Amino acid sequence: MAKARVGYTRRSMLKAGGAAIAATALPAPMVWAQDIKDVTLRQFGTGVSNLNDVAQKVKEDLGFTLEMTALDSDSVTQRAATQPDSFDIADIEYWICKKVWPTGNLQAMDVSKIANYDKIVGIFKDGKLTPDSEIAQGTAPHTVGFIPEPGATEFADEQTNWMTLIPTIYNADTLGIRPDLIGRPINNWSELLNPEFKGKASILDISSIGIMDMAMVCESMGEITYGDKGNMTREEIDATFAIFTEAKQNGQFRAFWKTFDESVNLMASGEVVIQSMWSPAITAVKSRGIPCVYQPLEEGYRSWGGGIGLSNALSGIELDAAYEYINWYLSGWVGGYLMRQGYYSAVPETSKEYMSENEWGYWFEGKEATDVITSPTGDALAQAGEVRDGGSFEERMGRVACWNAVMDENQYMVRKWNEFIAA
Repeated sequence: MAKARVGYTRRSMLKAGGAAIAATALPAPMVWAQDIKDVTLRQFGTGVSNLNDVAQKVKEDLGFTLEMTALDSDSVTQRAATQPDSFDIADIEYWICKKVWPTGNLQAMDVSKIANYDKIVGIFKDGKLTPDSEIAQGTAPHTVGFIPEPGATEFADEQTNWMTLIPTIYNADTLGIRPDLIGRPINNWSELLNPEFKGKASILDISSIGIMDMAMVCESMGEITYGDKGNMTREEIDATFAIFTEAKQNGQFRAFWKTFDESVNLMASGEVVIQSMWSPAITAVKSRGIPCVYQPLEEGYRSWGGGIGLSNALSGIELDAAYEYINWYLSGWVGGYLMRQGYYSAVPETSKEYMSENEWGYWFEGKEATDVITSPTGDALAQAGEVRDGGSFEERMGRVACWNAVMDENQYMVRKWNEFIAA
């Protein structure tokens, strides 16, 4: 009896038919299902994408076991940098890669083994969504996405055959609001410090991300014009914290959240009406039947991107299985799942195969829903006639003002952040 082959080819290729198989250059080596069925790979990352449904689908489609651990961003950074023996796969953000790559804990990945490499959006290759796009401030993914050769600890200035992370997920972040409790339009980042919302505002307690939200607010207020929000001088850092410390001491903030669930509960309870937020947290609040909007703002979005990195210790059949997993990840099912939460897939084209025309139109094209829009778990998020906050993929990702970043003055910034939280 012939062995069953597995991988990214299974469903997408069956759907596309034999011609597609003939026309698609598949990376080698392909591995056999029974060769990897006893493999267990340990993956960690944030709760954004370390999802049990994904691990279950990996077992079903590829046959091996994926053990997932979800941590907050700071814990992810620490583990990737200091505990190389504790993982096989690091599901991390690009700003974290800037901290982790120089440790040597991750291995360079051969792009020739990535089936859908050519379909990965330009943001991760040359930094541009379209040929006319301006590259935003901060740690843009493409600036830490490639190295010149295996073993290099410095990043390459252009695309090479070696990637640090294989991109998977990204989004344009903004402020979440409770429109029913605010009762008027919110158009600017500066509203986070509006005394009108005293005691009902919140910002996330993850320094590398929170400082970027702060910068968007301070620039919106007209208080500071940064040379580069993603790489502030000490003077800019001091000025930023002075503004937010004064607001904190005046009672502006109800709380500082570290986890997804904290942000959801603050918003759903009505304790907070405006705050730093992530797209699936908005989704979670709306799924409870509570009005919540991911508000497009005049100054644009703070963006982030994530990808899969492989432990430097990974080799042999485990490494083959990891490449099989990456190719499966970009083949569409996961992308469709994540897009239903409001994220974007690094290969939108394959995700489309796993979404209805209504879902694709709503989430990606910014079109009015033609029927109810549901979350991956089936909760209603939008009704027919509604459009996505911020519009289409091009409208949202085309208005990125800065990327989450690691600054040259990172240690100084973190010290000032801790002083701010303790103030």
